[in-house]
Amino acid sequence: MANYIARVELHLAGPEDYERLHLTMQQRGYLRKIAGEDGVVYQLPAGTYFVSNTSAMLSVALRAAVEAANETGKESAVLVTDWQAARWNGLAKG
Repeated sequence: MANYIARVELHLAGPEDYERLHLTMQQRGYLRKIAGEDGVVYQLPAGTYFVSNTSAMLSVALRAAVEAANETGKESAVLVTDWQAARWNGLAKG
């Protein structure tokens, strides 16, 4: 099983465009919150999503994120990476 973090930047986008992106990413299994080893749930930075324990290949995870971004009607830049462990600092609890 794989874990992916996706970063999506919408070009010339407003808050309503990102709200649409959040919905379309969620429909594809991507979440905006992540649980830490301390059991606390943290809010990821804007335009950052994760999906864990998926059987999807990296190319499929990328395609899903690109399709979600395309549904906003905005130009976008999308990065998806596979990860085994993540550490962070300064994320809001949420």
